[in-house]
Amino acid sequence: MSEQADQNEVWVLKVGSSLVTAEGAGLNLSLFARWARDIADLGQQGIRTVLVSSGAVAEGMVRLGLTERPNSISMLQAAAAVGQMGLIQQYQTCFDVHQMKTAQILLTHSDLRARDRYLNARNTLVNLLALGVVPIVNENDTVVTDEIRFGDNDTLAAMVANLIDAKRLVILTDQMGLFDRDPRTHSAATLIPEIEASNVAIDEMAGSGGKWGRGGMVSKVQAARIAARSGCETIICSGNEAGNLGRILQGMAVGTRIKADRPILGARKHWLATLPVSGVVTLDAGAISVIQHQGKSLLAVGITAISGEFSQGSLLACCDSEGFEVCRGLTNYSSDELKRIQGKTTQAIEVELGYLVDEEVIHRDDLLLV
Repeated sequence: MSEQADQNEVWVLKVGSSLVTAEGAGLNLSLFARWARDIADLGQQGIRTVLVSSGAVAEGMVRLGLTERPNSISMLQAAAAVGQMGLIQQYQTCFDVHQMKTAQILLTHSDLRARDRYLNARNTLVNLLALGVVPIVNENDTVVTDEIRFGDNDTLAAMVANLIDAKRLVILTDQMGLFDRDPRTHSAATLIPEIEASNVAIDEMAGSGGKWGRGGMVSKVQAARIAARSGCETIICSGNEAGNLGRILQGMAVGTRIKADRPILGARKHWLATLPVSGVVTLDAGAISVIQHQGKSLLAVGITAISGEFSQGSLLACCDSEGFEVCRGLTNYSSDELKRIQGKTTQAIEVELGYLVDEEVIHRDDLLLV
């Protein structure tokens, strides 16, 4: 049965490098045309779409005649700069056929970590969608440093889905979906049609990335979990098979549907979820209990160990004695300060430091359960 789309429904569509560049052979022009047509069709049904596209580095490699992905940051950035030109030019050409306007949005993960820039990015995307424009989002590989090595557009797509409260994240890949085993090495691998984002079994099912991309199925599963924080479901399916977006809209089973089965986070905690972890603190059982079951803040008295060097305002992962993460949040104290006050009562903090920044190490409003 066909699903009923409302005028406020937004999808995020992510396409990977292996599809965009036909496994490194150059831009796959037929797929570009198909995606533009499918997005135009969705628009006729009242669904607005943000397209997150990989492929700048891979296309730049082709244009520059490089057969192996460069190891140096400067060469990767050069390839991205060259490739981005062809990537966006081709998208614009394909959307012109449908009289649709597009906008190029280049983001780094740090753009979404700064609260003011996070809100600015949200406002820009929301306004573009309201104007009927298709935003084409890519990671800004020409300026990033650590993200160009460790980031991926699966994660970026999920963050964008959170940012704009998308209903659905569709990740198009060179596989049919998530299998119980890697289908490239196991002929008996079985497609998983539907699973919950919180199901730990999917971690073992995910495989590794290919030559031209950085993600692999592991990052797609992680992206689904990020998207689930805002109630957004994820569908991982083949980008080579025509008509999949239409089938999804009709409610047909396509690829793997990863359901959002966790409580939806508020806007501020969406933002917290995008921040990088700068350090780790270990909590005692009492602190864990009041945080998980009573919604309390983290006090210094509940901290038993500290790892890493960080400053006030950094995001910390809070773990139990076995090393399993319980929550994460913004610290009111630096690592040097925490090492001096861990295990101490609030009254003893001022005695130890000579001042009291805050009664809580992490306030409950800045605390995110995981």
